[in-house]
Amino acid sequence: MNLALWIVAGLLATVLLVSTSKMFVPREKMAAMGGRAAQWVLDFSPGALRAIGALELLAAAGLILPAALDIAPVLVPVTAVCVALLFTGAAIMRLRRGERATIAADLVYLALAVFLAWGRFGPEPFTG
Repeated sequence: MNLALWIVAGLLATVLLVSTSKMFVPREKMAAMGGRAAQWVLDFSPGALRAIGALELLAAAGLILPAALDIAPVLVPVTAVCVALLFTGAAIMRLRRGERATIAADLVYLALAVFLAWGRFGPEPFTG
């Protein structure tokens, strides 16, 4: 179980790190490259996209570093809850935009974040 939780944490951290590209790539270029699934960026200002990207960067660090450095490892499940909230917001945004076909990935990442939070708060905490 511990190995599965580490794999999920690494996968989520990787997804979050890749998605921070919205901080550096102009939103028009991102929307053109990503097709229909990336059109949502046009609904947000560049500042809002940078803020979302910064939160994703912090989340990626919060899923791995506290446990790897053994400094406040309780932050891993707390971060997983925050990531679940982030992907809940993403799923709601996609529903409001009528993008039901592109919501699947957000729901998978949401489920992974919930699994990680449950696993680290419950059966496999870092302390105990």
